[in-house]
Amino acid sequence: MREIKICMGSACFAKGNQENLEFIKNYLDENHLEAKIKLTGDLCGDKCEKGPRIIIDEEEYTNITRQKLEQILRNNL
Repeated sequence: MREIKICMGSACFAKGNQENLEFIKNYLDENHLEAKIKLTGDLCGDKCEKGPRIIIDEEEYTNITRQKLEQILRNNL
């Protein structure tokens, strides 16, 4: 099973991960991937300046914008 970890720290949420979380949920639903992807929360790990941050199967992505997130999901899922 594939895994997406989204940083739930306050800095990442303030920088956009709240919206990114909703976008990921909608993307998984629209593409019928809910059963294939485990979506979990993560903490910063002292990388707040690089937020918003997500990890897909151990690959870290930082400074995520909605456009960048959409491209990452299309390329990786």
